[in-house]
Amino acid sequence: MKYIIAMIQPHKLPDVKQALFDADIRKMTVTNVLGCGQQGGYEETYRGVPTEINLLKKVKIEIAVNEDYAQKAIDAITKGARSGNIGDGKIFVLDLPQCIRIRTGETGHDAIG
Repeated sequence: MKYIIAMIQPHKLPDVKQALFDADIRKMTVTNVLGCGQQGGYEETYRGVPTEINLLKKVKIEIAVNEDYAQKAIDAITKGARSGNIGDGKIFVLDLPQCIRIRTGETGHDAIG
């Protein structure tokens, strides 16, 4: 089992969701987050005062999948999020030692579904 975490641009969320749905991956958690990577940030002026914005809006997608869906999920996220520009995001893949479905008590591969 794998736990996949992706940080993407907010405007790319609909494309990533569609790519995941096309890959038959429908279970995910989506969170609005702040962060920055290589692009750093930018400076803007608010009421005449320059302000450095170094934490940018991002979307965090978390997906738990069985081994046979891991590469499909990675490919779908990459396809939906890639623009070719700095700030497209990152995908982190972690081993998931255990999963438990609270409603039924199922564990492991059966619990992920």
